Amino acid sequence: MRPPLVLTVAGSDSGGGAGIQADLKTMLALGTHGMSVLTAVTAQNSVGVQGVWELPVEAVRAQYRSVADDIGVQAVKTGMLASAELVETVAELLAGTDAPAVVDPVGVSKHGDSLLAEAALDSVRTKLLPVATVATPNLDEVAQLTGVRVSVEADLRRAAAALLEFGPRWALIKGGHLPGEAVDLLTDGSEEIWLRAPRHDNRHTHGTGCTLASAIAAGLAKGLEVPEAVRQAKDYVTGAIATGFALGAGIGPVDHGWRTRTL
Repeated sequence: MRPPLVLTVAGSDSGGGAGIQADLKTMLALGTHGMSVLTAVTAQNSVGVQGVWELPVEAVRAQYRSVADDIGVQAVKTGMLASAELVETVAELLAGTDAPAVVDPVGVSKHGDSLLAEAALDSVRTKLLPVATVATPNLDEVAQLTGVRVSVEADLRRAAAALLEFGPRWALIKGGHLPGEAVDLLTDGSEEIWLRAPRHDNRHTHGTGCTLASAIAAGLAKGLEVPEAVRQAKDYVTGAIATGFALGAGIGPVDHGWRTRTL
């Protein structure tokens, strides 16, 4: 039987911990067939991003159409979209695709390197977020997009409300940068779901956001409703963080294959 089909539209991480590489590993680990549209190439390792080369819009559009028109997709996940032109192109493609879209509005790498041009922020707000089934910003990204700064758990509600103003069906505000347990808030403006997990004492968390968004997309491709897809994704990424491993001299990746090594 053919597995569910998931498409990632994102940049490459040469170190293999985040981006397209993390997305495809996650999709495979969760029993789906991952396909890819490359938006940028990065020179990247455990200590930072040494270079970024954006692909032409024509190349991004051609990759997307090649996959969608022949193979089809059951869910799409977006990641690094460095420029306003790329953001607007991908938003247009998503609007014409009959599949749920998980938008991870990647703004800054784990090492603090900017991955989104300041000029692209408005395009994310006005073009990309309105076509998102689920938007998954972390606290830095939600502050970039909405101006709401989260310092305590109660602030997650304000951040979610501000993000929903831009039009995604669901907002998942990731509170992983807050002290204490790892708490996220998922809401569509009426239903509110708090997701909690123990915080693991492990600095090797590169690729967490890409992995979570891809896991949600995999669940949606399987036909899960958004709350259940997010719950299962949270469980998967919590295990991946717990077994994240050292790689190079800096921050290592989460372990996308942790379930295969614990069965």
